[in-house]
Amino acid sequence: MGKPKVGINGFGRIGRLVLRASIEKNSVEVVAINDPFIDLEYMKYMFKYDSTHGTFKKDVCVVKGKLMVGGSAITVTSERDPSNIPWGANGAEYVVESTGVFTTIDKAKAHLAGGAKKVIISAPSADAPMFVVGVNHNSYQKSMNVVSNASCTTNCLAPLAKVVNDKFGIAEGLMTTVHSYTATQKTVDGPSGKAWRDGRGAHQNIIPASTGAAKAVGKVIPELNGKLTGMAFRVPTPNVSVVDLTCKLVKPVKYSEIKEAVKEAAEGPMRGILEYTEDLVVSTDICGSSSSSVFDANAGIQLNDTFVKLISWYDNEFGYSCRVVDLIAHMYAVDNA
Repeated sequence: MGKPKVGINGFGRIGRLVLRASIEKNSVEVVAINDPFIDLEYMKYMFKYDSTHGTFKKDVCVVKGKLMVGGSAITVTSERDPSNIPWGANGAEYVVESTGVFTTIDKAKAHLAGGAKKVIISAPSADAPMFVVGVNHNSYQKSMNVVSNASCTTNCLAPLAKVVNDKFGIAEGLMTTVHSYTATQKTVDGPSGKAWRDGRGAHQNIIPASTGAAKAVGKVIPELNGKLTGMAFRVPTPNVSVVDLTCKLVKPVKYSEIKEAVKEAAEGPMRGILEYTEDLVVSTDICGSSSSSVFDANAGIQLNDTFVKLISWYDNEFGYSCRVVDLIAHMYAVDNA
């Protein structure tokens, strides 16, 4: 059946790591990149050298106006308007929209004008169908042209919430993500529109922040709609975050039974998505993990038989980028069935 041909719009943190993930997983082929703010030589440099994930091991060079990565040629364009990007002419059928700007169906579908067949938004969307691989990806239909891969935090929380809800029932819950800083934050105090705290120095502070990640779980697991909400603390680490799901369960349960259920899912239907560990890990141990969610069996606690706190780690950059690639591969299989 071949591999889906992919274009990337926006060569930032997620755009670059989607390219890395596509090469590592070898299930999709990136044939085109568009970014109006990065020229070709700088693109080569930014892709090859990464302060968080290390130097890319394969050859990266520029040949005849194209970015060559591991011997594969990638066409590069610099259009600001998505409708002007020649995806079709460059062979890209599936476009990863990773600018963070075009996150609604109306805005993202502009890519279709240039010949793209499908658009995958690498962020939550107000109106596009939202998918978390391992949880609800099987509800994708070939009639859908624009979809969302949700957020990195939703991708961590949803697999864990699904396992717990399926086995024991979640009556209600609160999520906190202790989240590494990201590119939207400030290196030193600066202006920040409505959310004043977001403008404080990322390296200097623990910053309370809003997140729609927990509520979004209700979109991918309808039974949990209205039962979860959450918040974030942005902390001075460059990568890897951790979810704390504190929830009231329907069925009385021992913590050992929860561990057993998560381990069973991690070794079975959610292999590669949900991971189980009893190792005494810290955040840097998770950097480079391709899993959506790494359940920390020894970090969780239980107050009584229906009230628990569950902990799961995630590489908010690379793990999420791997799911973007997996979602495209799944869409391609469905589209060509």
